[in-house]
Amino acid sequence: MRSGFVSIVGRPNTGKSTLINAIINEKIAIVSNVAGTTRNTIQGVYHGDDFQIVFVDTPGIARATDKLGKKLNKESYDSLDDIDAILFVVDAAGGLGKGDKMILETLRKTNTPVILVLNKIDKLTKEGIFKAITKYKDLYDFQEIIPVSALKHININELIDITKNYLSDLVKYYDDDVTSSNDPKFMVTELVREKILNLTNDEVPHSITCVLQNYHEKSSLIEAQVDIIVSRDSLKKIIIGKQGSMLKEIGTQARRDIEKMYKKPCYLELYVKTIKNWRNKDSFLIDNLGLGE
Repeated sequence: MRSGFVSIVGRPNTGKSTLINAIINEKIAIVSNVAGTTRNTIQGVYHGDDFQIVFVDTPGIARATDKLGKKLNKESYDSLDDIDAILFVVDAAGGLGKGDKMILETLRKTNTPVILVLNKIDKLTKEGIFKAITKYKDLYDFQEIIPVSALKHININELIDITKNYLSDLVKYYDDDVTSSNDPKFMVTELVREKILNLTNDEVPHSITCVLQNYHEKSSLIEAQVDIIVSRDSLKKIIIGKQGSMLKEIGTQARRDIEKMYKKPCYLELYVKTIKNWRNKDSFLIDNLGLGE
């Protein structure tokens, strides 16, 4: 059996999390229209007949404006070490951006094979896809270029077939029933954060995070308490909503997804707390979000 690790990199909002969900055919990374949704390195395991690929979904690389951004960029860059291939995901419909060029400069410093993944081709004509390929192919010596639509599952199998050719290990890293390195504790907080991203306005998402305070799983029930951390009191009011309506809706939607994912009832408690400037506090980023130096 061949196996190996493949990193998925790209600027924010190019569809990296949607792509890894499509590859694994299971929800292992939260998805929203908000740039910078992914804040942790997430591993998804694809099992083929005679091969196993461990895909590493990374936070989007962007110009950092605070300590959180710097730590997320470092996680993404660190994921380029000791791997078999890199999937560089770009928004083919949105066009070439400064962020793409910045990432390419980093990729020039690695000897790891880079496969260009032109995502969101469902928004383009055949002519538009050809133009996108032409625009990118002269920027870097890509090993392969493949257009896909993660949302519509177009060319996903083709991408897997191409990627498996770069695997270099002969070790089976995960059992057949393992599709992700994520544990339920991580996914509970991520699903709560996903609902906030999708239910609130543009001002809120970048200023919130979620921290698990209590978690207890029984054979027939999951009990969890999640603190929603905001950077200022005005956002706390938005998250809670009129007479608690927004917080209730966040909890309802998150609980529904948790129960669907783990196939058992969930008792979920949510609390909203203000920690001013949490994005720049090393102690909070390290102790609560696991983003070390």
